Amino acid sequence: MARVTVEDCVLKVPNRFDLVLVAAQRAREITAGAPLTLDRDDDKNPVVALREIADDTVPVDRLQDSLIRGMQKHVEIDEPEETIELESNLFGVAEALGVAGLEDGEEVEEEATEEDELAEDMLSLEDEEADLGEIPEEGEPEENFEDEAP
Repeated sequence: MARVTVEDCVLKVPNRFDLVLVAAQRAREITAGAPLTLDRDDDKNPVVALREIADDTVPVDRLQDSLIRGMQKHVEIDEPEETIELESNLFGVAEALGVAGLEDGEEVEEEATEEDELAEDMLSLEDEEADLGEIPEEGEPEENFEDEAP
């Protein structure tokens, strides 16, 4: 490629990387059979593409758009996604929880009610009191075992 052609193109497309991408896109279009806007003069497709860009015979923004469209692999269409339903016994998790053997008519036990939880807490509190011995109520003097010698 002629140095003069690249220097002329940098005035139109300041970023050299972008210039290479745009010129390559135009060269591909020429190879695919797009009509030339300049005489070929026995030049290869990349040089003709650079000369076209330098002379403003090809719109650079159109080349950039066609380059982007050519690079896109997947165009996303706005469609609602379907929810995937998992198996009830995924990796044996349901069996470990004890719900795998249920049939259609059976239900899982409901969680304990507040009354059941309070009753259970009271039982555990009574068990703790029995382990600690008798707890003096308010107003009663506590026994002091330090004064007694064995």
